[in-house]
Amino acid sequence: MFIGEYQHSVDPKKRLALPSKFRKELGSKVVVTRGLDKCLFVYPLKTWKELAEKLGTLPMGESGTRSFVRLMLAGAIDVDLDKQGRILLPDYLKEYAELDRSVIVAGLFNRLEVWNEDKWKAYKTSSEASTDEIAEQLGKLGIY
Repeated sequence: MFIGEYQHSVDPKKRLALPSKFRKELGSKVVVTRGLDKCLFVYPLKTWKELAEKLGTLPMGESGTRSFVRLMLAGAIDVDLDKQGRILLPDYLKEYAELDRSVIVAGLFNRLEVWNEDKWKAYKTSSEASTDEIAEQLGKLGIY
């Protein structure tokens, strides 16, 4: 399980070291794709395969579904972790998430998210201001 928030850097060669505490669970290869809210999603290979199978069965007749499946699947790339636990981020994903040197890697149960640090801070501030409303909605769903 991935949890927590970590400040990391993208080096000049476009490599990002993933948090060491996650490397064993991630394995030697991960899938990186466009995420929601202009971040990147990083999945262990097994989790990605399960998600991709679900996405592949969604109805193509709805434009919103087609767009989401394209965003996730066409934007995905499998990458190897090197001996230092780094992954190489392709330009199109770096540009999508507007990543520069300083990034946040956030653990979200079955995936990691990689955020531009400034965008993460703004997102967090906005979300923290809505905590009561979010908790209320989760309560209605029987989650919280």
